[in-house]
This record gives sequence, C-alpha cells and structure tokens, in this order.
Amino acid sequence: QVQLVESGGGSVRSGGSLTLSCTASGSMLTLYTLGWYRQAPGKQRELVATIFAGGLKNFADSVKGRFVISRDNAKGTVYLQMNSLKPEDTAVYYCNAHYNLGTQPDYWGQGTQVTVDP
Repeated sequence: QVQLVESGGGSVRSGGSLTLSCTASGSMLTLYTLGWYRQAPGKQRELVATIFAGGLKNFADSVKGRFVISRDNAKGTVYLQMNSLKPEDTAVYYCNAHYNLGTQPDYWGQGTQVTVDP
C-alpha cells in the first residue's frame, strides 16, 4: 500500500507564495507518477501538476509559469511551489500517486486547504 501524507497548506495573500509537500511511503515509488490535484467548492476536481520519476512534468494551463513541481525520489516526496497566488487558486489540494505500469487504482492524500486572500 502507498500512503500519502500532505503538509504545507494554509492561508496566503494574493501575490504571495506557498509550498506544499507530500511524502509517499511504499515500495517501488519510481513506478508512480506523483502530482497534485485541487477541488474548489462547487467545482470538479482538476489536475494541477504531475511529475514522473524521471522529471517529465505536466501543468494545468491556469498555473503554468506560476507553479513549480519537483520530487525527491530518495525521500519519496513531491513538492508544489506556488507563486503569484490568486484567489482563484483557493481550493483543497490533494496529493496523488498514479501507477504507470498497470491498472491499479490511484492513491490519494486526505487533502490540504489552500486559501488565497485578496
């Protein structure tokens, strides 16, 4: 089993920065794409950013140029550095681990609230 533990959520003013961390505990974590999704009230969960073990990244258009995703494979940790935050970024952010070589279901963290004050 893969367990995901998130940290770093909180409140920040518009234009500020915040960094989220998620540590994945389990075996063969390099076979998983790690990433972040978010869900705002009344909206569907959406992809924010993902990163392969080899460093390939994918970003939602809404965060390109503002957010940076990285991972430490030795620690099994994925980070999301959020810069130039906007009120529209307010949401619950979920850590995700996606298995790349089979049909296993994704693993999800419990979520951490990010609130951007205008």
